[in-house]
Amino acid sequence: MSYEINTDKAPAAIGPYVQGVDLGSMVITSGQIPVNSKTGDVAEDIAAQTRQSLENVKAIVEKAGLTVGDIVKTTVFVKDLNDFSTVNATYEAFFKEHNASFPARSCVEVARLPKDVKIEIEAIAIRR
Repeated sequence: MSYEINTDKAPAAIGPYVQGVDLGSMVITSGQIPVNSKTGDVAEDIAAQTRQSLENVKAIVEKAGLTVGDIVKTTVFVKDLNDFSTVNATYEAFFKEHNASFPARSCVEVARLPKDVKIEIEAIAIRR
């Protein structure tokens, strides 16, 4: 049995999908773009966009009763792979700040993302 996850601490879905799905032992988030759920704003620089996308993922995982430390896999979509080192540094700082182990990760460059943002991040978290 699966349950839809909805939180106002992450941006609402902009299409026919949900923010996340709770499968009981596993939570899967939809890709999170760097929209601030309170203001609707998107920062200009890639570091701030990376941080906001991760905060959005965190909000969904926490709504399901899990923590950043329960994230075991992420997929990162970037518009420009030249931003990889900045994304990496922000990503590393985020997980260290939450005293979390680094999850497995894939990172790919894509031609375009919704709202023309620079990054989108999705995650899988597990109940231990």
